[in-house]
Amino acid sequence: MTYLSHSHFLTPISFCTLPKTPISLFSFHTTFPFSTLSPPRFTSLPNRSLSHPVPHFTAAEFSGSVDDDDELVELPEESELDHQVDDSDDEDVDVIALEQEAKEVVLEYSTSLSRILTIEDESSDAKETDKKSKRNKPERKIIPDNLLPRIAIVGRPNVGKSALFNRLVGGNKAIVVDEPGVTRDRLYGRSYWGDHEFMVVDTGGVITVSKSQSTVMEDLDITTTIGMDGIPLASREAAVARMPSMIEKQAIAAVEESSVIVFLVDGQAGLIAADVEIADWLRKNYSNKRIILAVNKCESPRKRIMQASEFWALGFEPIPVSAISGTGTGELLDLVCSGIQKVEEPENLVEEEDYVPAISIVGRPNVGKSSILNALVGEDRTIVSPISGTTRDAIDTEFIGADGQKFRLIDTAGIRKRTTVASAGSTTEALSVNRAFRAIRRSDVVALVIEALACITEQDYKIAERIEKEGKGCVIVVNKWDTIPDKNHQTALHYEQDVREKLRLLNWAPVVYSTALAGHNVDKIIVAASEVEKERSRRLGTSILNQVVQEAVTFKSPPRTRGGKRGRVYYCTQAAIRPPTFVFFVNDAKLFSETYRRFMEKQLRSNAGFPGTPIRLLWRSRKKMEKDEGKKATRSKQNPASYRRKLIPITQ
Repeated sequence: MTYLSHSHFLTPISFCTLPKTPISLFSFHTTFPFSTLSPPRFTSLPNRSLSHPVPHFTAAEFSGSVDDDDELVELPEESELDHQVDDSDDEDVDVIALEQEAKEVVLEYSTSLSRILTIEDESSDAKETDKKSKRNKPERKIIPDNLLPRIAIVGRPNVGKSALFNRLVGGNKAIVVDEPGVTRDRLYGRSYWGDHEFMVVDTGGVITVSKSQSTVMEDLDITTTIGMDGIPLASREAAVARMPSMIEKQAIAAVEESSVIVFLVDGQAGLIAADVEIADWLRKNYSNKRIILAVNKCESPRKRIMQASEFWALGFEPIPVSAISGTGTGELLDLVCSGIQKVEEPENLVEEEDYVPAISIVGRPNVGKSSILNALVGEDRTIVSPISGTTRDAIDTEFIGADGQKFRLIDTAGIRKRTTVASAGSTTEALSVNRAFRAIRRSDVVALVIEALACITEQDYKIAERIEKEGKGCVIVVNKWDTIPDKNHQTALHYEQDVREKLRLLNWAPVVYSTALAGHNVDKIIVAASEVEKERSRRLGTSILNQVVQEAVTFKSPPRTRGGKRGRVYYCTQAAIRPPTFVFFVNDAKLFSETYRRFMEKQLRSNAGFPGTPIRLLWRSRKKMEKDEGKKATRSKQNPASYRRKLIPITQ
């Protein structure tokens, strides 16, 4: 059958007599690791005689709606519809118009889906971001992050470092809660002031004063009970004892790589012994760097000078600021820029595409997400501890694969059940979970990490459900594979079968087995994610797509209703990528049952590939539209239940 002619018109897909065997077009897509082979070329099928006449409809006769709350309006009597379907004169389908309409369908569906998949603090964060981003960012040449100077913000816990970080980078990237010890890992953000551009680094609170273990736990908001079942008490206490040194290690790494250090203190609390110790430590070890003393929480115009005056005892000139209101941040940024050099774009910088795939690492607490990130980047980028909830913020890290491909890795906090988080009453954990969901949304591929011994839990299924709804590619990572006893060559096969049976939503995702602490097979995660991203960005030719659909329809025709009415597919096109989205133009979407929709998706996957990524099938019902607007208004009055468009998304 000829699918695309020079006049841009198309003969609709029908039920012709063919051998009832589906043709596998791309058999190389059925195995992992993925292949980078290009699909073979195909020639158009020869014209085939139709078993019975099928009408052609113009693009004006197709319309739809993605409003999930709209009710389907009953179509006219079946006898009338069958007469129109079977006996109407042949007309041509305008391919160009249908392609444009398919793009509109995808846009409407995406808008509808985004309203459904809301994140609790998303609206408030958006308002806060708008307030903090009123500065018109000038157009500037893009300089890689690794070439920009770094500005580290250090200080004891709960002095407002994360609030100042958010103020400088112009967003709500770091979690800000009136609790000590919220930030633990290094958090990077890009900022500018005048002609200068630089990277700001948020750090955890430095605890240098000798304290008891119970005081440290209180300062850092650490628990030795939640999420630590099965870990001996001695190991829990040892992990708590190591936590301050781990946080300080991250802060030291930020200070050493920075050109300017912003030493932040609390103007309301006043000068305390911890501030003196940090000042002595900075003066002794980093006297070669520019150190700026910023006194935060000086909102009052009358008291700010008095609040800052007592910090002269630290040996630095205090600058009163307010991270919440922004008071004094301009003077602070002037001092910061005086201590760094303006970076010009390198002449030999190769222009690259702005698109850098993002890979988020998500899962339940204590499954080894941070260990995987550290193993991939080859350094202690994040803190690894058996203490549940160690990671709070979503940590972005640039990574270059073995083939030179750039990625953005995102480490996230462990996601527990919503009821468990609510019962714990921790605002910090609730915000951390929201950051994890946001990381899924802004990523291209999600590495869903599960623990080998724990296998699949209900919470893993909930996370998988979120990944599928967001339309993200996925790689299932079975971490701590070394803990499985008595493994043989059949163990991985049986384990994968169990995973796919329990995570049916992600039965298209590849499975990778790794041991992050030992560094075993972590590189395969990037290889699999890279191939998944290629499949997620692949576009299938319209002629090949319609050939696949025709073979599927021929192999298994849509079922008839009791009145003898059968669903018909007139045209199919891939309207979007990331994820691959296909729009089917049919006579009536209600005639295609869930079973048949799953069959069509299965045929698309088996014949056209797309492993590792969800695919969306949107079905557009046709509508009889009048050319004359007056006639259309009259018809709507006479028959308000006339053809009404409806878009039905297809999911597994």
